[in-house]
Amino acid sequence: MTEFDPRALRQAFGRFMTGVTVVTTRTPDGAPFGFTANSFSSVSMDPPLLLVCPGKFLSSFDAFASSMHFAVNILAEGQEDVSNTFASFKGDRFAQVSHRDDANGIPLIDGAIAQFSCATWKSLPAGDHQILIGKVTDFAQSEGPGLGYAGGQYFSLGLERAALEQTEGRAICGAIISVGDAVLLEQTPDGYRLPQIERSDRGQLRQGLQDDLATRGISARLGPAYSVYDDASRGQHFAYFLGTSDDVQVDAPLQAIPVADLPTLTYTTPAIADMMARFALEFRTRSFGLYLGDAKRGDVHALSERT
Repeated sequence: MTEFDPRALRQAFGRFMTGVTVVTTRTPDGAPFGFTANSFSSVSMDPPLLLVCPGKFLSSFDAFASSMHFAVNILAEGQEDVSNTFASFKGDRFAQVSHRDDANGIPLIDGAIAQFSCATWKSLPAGDHQILIGKVTDFAQSEGPGLGYAGGQYFSLGLERAALEQTEGRAICGAIISVGDAVLLEQTPDGYRLPQIERSDRGQLRQGLQDDLATRGISARLGPAYSVYDDASRGQHFAYFLGTSDDVQVDAPLQAIPVADLPTLTYTTPAIADMMARFALEFRTRSFGLYLGDAKRGDVHALSERT
């Protein structure tokens, strides 16, 4: 049997962009259970089948492996807190989230953009997970974008697209690339700045940055947008993304700076200084936000990282 590095394999699987669901059920004695999953897929239209894959490491695994009915709730943009609750909260998860029961008494999460009530059709062991195939007995849906997940982070296509579409003219595009507990910064005579490029075509910002990083020998996984703002005094527009890299050999002027040191450094602009101070604070809990505004004031929108 081929031996793989489990962490590397998990990261490779994580390159596939998915939605985020919460799967729910009840035990025969009425106790509700739920977990966050992106291992979800439609299977068949006739009969209408879908599947989810609960892991054997889940405290609720036995409840789902033996369930007669369950439900799948596809979360909407902005429901990161719901996902985090069902991924890691140790108390009564359903007390934290608004929900109602379907005809089978299975909890349905309010605000989800699609909800599927299912009768268990087949339950098959598969390594360290179980393949739970459900026959859809009822469903509901609403308009709106879903919550995305890739590379260990949530992303919001609607919010990110709207932010980047506000950018006109030439834009500066950079990335906060985490390497363990450090961040890659470039030292200049005017202070530190992030690895960045300048482009006139805002539709190619992410790919252009990815290509530029590759020429520097940095294999980075770019995640969601972290800060998008205008600087009227400079007549420039800025878009910075979150990113991660496992192991890079950095050469001057790039340096790997510990996150704890970020608030103490001198940066090329006050806006970057504010952004890096915010990142250092949010890095402690991995609860990141997307800043939208100008170089001096704006709003931070929730954009958490799932653990």
